[in-house]
Amino acid sequence: MKDGRCLSKITQGITTEIMGEAWTPAPVGADSALASRIPKDWKDRARSWHRFGNWLDAMVEASVSPPNVGSFLGAGTLRSLAMGMRMGEPTPEEMKEMHRIMADAMEDGAFGPSYALIYPPDTYTTTDEIVEICRTASENGGVYITHMRSEADELLEALEEAIEIGQRANIPVEIYHLKAVAKHNYDKMHRVIERIDEVRANGQDVTADMYPYPASGTGLSTVLPTWVAADGKFFDKLKDSEVRTRIREEIEDIGGEIPRRPDQISPVGFKQQEHQEYVGKRLSEIADVRNQHWVDATIDLLIAEGQRIFTIYHTMSEENTRLQLQLPWIKVSTDAGGVDPEWAKADGPLHPRGYGTYPRVLGRYVREERLMSLEECIRKMTSSVANRLSLFNRGRLQPGCFADVVLFDPDTVIDRSTFDDSHQLSVGNRDVFVNGVRVLDRGEHTGATPGVFVKGPGA
Repeated sequence: MKDGRCLSKITQGITTEIMGEAWTPAPVGADSALASRIPKDWKDRARSWHRFGNWLDAMVEASVSPPNVGSFLGAGTLRSLAMGMRMGEPTPEEMKEMHRIMADAMEDGAFGPSYALIYPPDTYTTTDEIVEICRTASENGGVYITHMRSEADELLEALEEAIEIGQRANIPVEIYHLKAVAKHNYDKMHRVIERIDEVRANGQDVTADMYPYPASGTGLSTVLPTWVAADGKFFDKLKDSEVRTRIREEIEDIGGEIPRRPDQISPVGFKQQEHQEYVGKRLSEIADVRNQHWVDATIDLLIAEGQRIFTIYHTMSEENTRLQLQLPWIKVSTDAGGVDPEWAKADGPLHPRGYGTYPRVLGRYVREERLMSLEECIRKMTSSVANRLSLFNRGRLQPGCFADVVLFDPDTVIDRSTFDDSHQLSVGNRDVFVNGVRVLDRGEHTGATPGVFVKGPGA
């Protein structure tokens, strides 16, 4: 919605963008609790997005889609429409409203519900509530996709919850960007793999996707307890001295879900000029410079910035990255938006996955390390993804399929983006066609916008 060319994605060879983790711009409307996330120049148009499909139709009509676009229904959007940012269980009337919104979204082409269970308001949702919503999606051929409730100390328990939801709702399960966070949890990945293999052998459809980096990226705000965001008063609460004391006590007592080691946390998304000196530093260093405890520094920075502050978390294992990439039920994904370095540099560093995910796998893990065959790698990026979404006329080169085609050089394709210098386009993808129209010509964007709204089986 900011730059529809999606240059960092097209140069990776991405022809279809699947969105919707936790939040979607529709059916939010301009007055909902999450409407502030809609870009300013789209706000007037968004007022008429009363249904899920209105947003994606509008993007295609505005010719902002070189890649095809499709989406899950963000559960944060779903819940906020019925309940706002309130904690607790929905009333019968609120539950009925969520069922209606989910059914309408499936009819419009959503692939299913998307729950990111570490972020408010999704984190306030019970297992039973998710099962209820998933049953409505299942009736329309949907998939339950989840950023699980834990990727750290409760990783195995979170996996069991995802499996249970799939079983009770009779719905396929897709796990977002599978990972084990914090060194003492790295070995749990072997047990995760064994458990997924077990349920798959017993006939349950559970798969996952991942990005090929040993660090994650999300808001600095996620180091704080999720109750702080309840009722949509996150920043107001941070200014309350009693709340501040409670936050620090909780973090120091239990350690928290995202590991609270400030030396592994790198805030990079600062907007205020006085904070630019902190870019490239770990949170422990920033706290030392400010002569503060790192929790106090975090709270003060969030208040001063008035935004979540994009942050890199160096808490994952390269060994697990290699292990997971070889699994037959793993797919490759970016977990990032599309940008152009010409304007994105001014907004600060990003996670390199937004520029380099697919070329990194092809160049580093296939060509250099030979972790898998080129053919198997391509399958994880194309037909495996399309099949999961019931897009059986995409993701493969055969008669009758849409011509979403990438011409690349397997000897040179590679990522250039790094954590220290993120705004670098990948190389090696020469030509990209979307629906038969060339959008990348010898590495240069043509300006064509042939993308369409791809829809799930309930449409």
